[in-house]
Amino acid sequence: MKEQAIQYRNAGLSVLPANPQLKFATLPQWKQYQHRLPTEAEVQGWFNNGQSGLCIVTGAVSGNLEMIDFDLQAELFEAWYLRVQEAAPDVLPRLVIETSQSGGRHVIYRCSSAICGNLKLAQRKLGFSSGEEVVIGGKTYRPRQDKEGNWHVVLTLIETRGQGGLFLCAPTPGYTIIQGDLTNLPVLTAPERELLLEAAWSLNEYIPDPEATPQAVIPTDTLRPGDDYNARGDVRSLLQSHGWTCVKGGDNEYWRRPGKTVGWSATLKNNVFYVWSTNASPFESQKPYSPFSVYALLEHSGDFSKAAAELSRQGYGQKPEVHPTDVDLSGILASPDKPLPEDPGPIPESLFSVPGFIERLMKFCLDTAPYPNKALAFCGALALQSFLAGRKIKEPGGLRTNIYLLALASTGTGKDWPRKINANILNLINASNCLGNRFASGEGMQDVMLSNLNMLFQTDEIDTMLRCINTSRESRYESIQDTLLTFYTSSDSSFPMRTKAGMKECVSIRNPHLTIFGTATPKNYYQALSERMMTSGFFSRMLIVDVGERALCEIAGDIDAIPQDILEVAEFWQEKTRPSAKHNLSWENPNPPVAPYQGQAGKLLFDFQRQSDLNHRAAEANDEVAKAVWSRAAENARKLALLYACSENHQQPVITEAAAQWAIDFVNHQVRRQLFMAGIYAAENKFHADCLKLKEKLRHAPGRKMQHSDLMKNMRMDKDTFKKLVDTMFEQGDIQIEPMVQVTKKGVFYKLCTA
Repeated sequence: MKEQAIQYRNAGLSVLPANPQLKFATLPQWKQYQHRLPTEAEVQGWFNNGQSGLCIVTGAVSGNLEMIDFDLQAELFEAWYLRVQEAAPDVLPRLVIETSQSGGRHVIYRCSSAICGNLKLAQRKLGFSSGEEVVIGGKTYRPRQDKEGNWHVVLTLIETRGQGGLFLCAPTPGYTIIQGDLTNLPVLTAPERELLLEAAWSLNEYIPDPEATPQAVIPTDTLRPGDDYNARGDVRSLLQSHGWTCVKGGDNEYWRRPGKTVGWSATLKNNVFYVWSTNASPFESQKPYSPFSVYALLEHSGDFSKAAAELSRQGYGQKPEVHPTDVDLSGILASPDKPLPEDPGPIPESLFSVPGFIERLMKFCLDTAPYPNKALAFCGALALQSFLAGRKIKEPGGLRTNIYLLALASTGTGKDWPRKINANILNLINASNCLGNRFASGEGMQDVMLSNLNMLFQTDEIDTMLRCINTSRESRYESIQDTLLTFYTSSDSSFPMRTKAGMKECVSIRNPHLTIFGTATPKNYYQALSERMMTSGFFSRMLIVDVGERALCEIAGDIDAIPQDILEVAEFWQEKTRPSAKHNLSWENPNPPVAPYQGQAGKLLFDFQRQSDLNHRAAEANDEVAKAVWSRAAENARKLALLYACSENHQQPVITEAAAQWAIDFVNHQVRRQLFMAGIYAAENKFHADCLKLKEKLRHAPGRKMQHSDLMKNMRMDKDTFKKLVDTMFEQGDIQIEPMVQVTKKGVFYKLCTA
């Protein structure tokens, strides 16, 4: 194995020792070999220790190496082979092919141009009757529920190992080369590579649902133009007008992107446009699109608000007829809940990409974390950038970089890792005195800020503080929220300190800059909110990011080995606020430089502010939460655009069009997610909380319904309280009551209404 490893290395392959059972590299810091080849001495040392496995890192480091992995005992290999043979028979004999220990196949080659990351090429969805673990092809899976409540497993039958990936190979036990030689890999052209991928894509059986598309908030009794276009718009003519060609009809249509003369790049099935190609701008690879999304991207460069407005002008979207009744039930029924806004889902990972300092800090976090999570790494990096630039830069409207950021993450997702990295960096630049971890009281916060002026608070379980603000009668909890709100709005002015006994004169804090990086479990956070709190300004100013599931464990790296380029940027910002400068007037009364707008950046942000104002105006008269959130959306976007500029060029920050568009996309998505989640969890009173709880139970039940006895047990209520609750919700139209169809037993099901 050592001899073969050296041959691979000399052939330009990044070869590493591996664990055949875990199918992973055994080195604690193997990710550095995604960027450089190991030395021959390193390879000698690794494989002198009797290693039992060997793997190769794919991507640019190994000469644009890519591997197509046929899993589940290579079920689709023969079908793929025949498709490639029919289209390009001369390519197949050049490929390197090996068998894997699970009976699969690896097809290996290099490409003449850069390759992308890992791709899932062919998947299949299997349904099951419950969530119990199942074994398929020797692998164990745990079914999940889709939005309809059906248990299922999505199997990946063909996927690639691309940039940044790795795979085990011969002479690892269980792996055998059956064609070609890894030390003499073929170099395919980009069209030849695309042909191999297309043959695999053509075997795909699973297309996920399109993401919810953002549209302007409009009255809930109105059919939205985008939804109407999804139902009756001519997406085929639209694609053809932009150079796309339909090359195969039927239930599953195949479409070819513009500029391509052979093969196909996407499918259109059940009104879902699913793109395969990595070169089909403005569409992203392996992403499903609704007709309205296709229209917005092709006709309006992804501006969904403009797309909806134009479709409305064309006659899409209408108000349903209203049939008045002479029966007034308002006196005997509780007010029905407002229908939930559309769920846009968690923030897409593409919005976690900010060039410069944030990107580099995220990379270090992900490379070293035992449970790497891109959303958490982003939150930690964004918070640190906010602190570092505090009191040192402003945007043309005078806003500063102070933000209140909250990562919603379940226990065990690795919330502490980015906080530890930030603490290490502040310690290395002699700024550890500016780091806090809990809010004891509003008065204590004032004292700390008076001494430091610029602080970064990293606190866990922030929902506990919110719950205390809601339920406790102690004034100190109320003062925390008031103090945090006032600090936020005083970043460009002064914060008046409370008057103490013995004070000879009033004291104020000039330009206080407080950055909060909080974490909380999702459900506990939203349940801790109240309508009063959500309309007070604290909720609307909070940038909230759903972190998602816990990642698979990695071997942790050295958290103390902060890269020099990251420290240099942190030192650059800190040089502006050395302790010696605190005796200068420039420290007490700073006049920071302005990061100017470039190109159309200012117009983009102004247009977003105008759209946010329209959304605020369109919110229902009694929907104070939506009004509060939209009223702060434009301000949050301007702050984020400034942070993007500071990260991209710390020496001369400029707010570019890219910075503005990123900030708008981020805030637009985040606001809609906030409103959706608040609608699910945030209650106005005890009865409303019970309604939301019952809805949540039904929402996650199979078929969105549950038997009477099971639901009452889940709600943990007595018979009379439960009956009053379900009767009222039935009258409000929140639930339906269906009879059980059983011979031996009578009963009912409660089913959640679609609305």
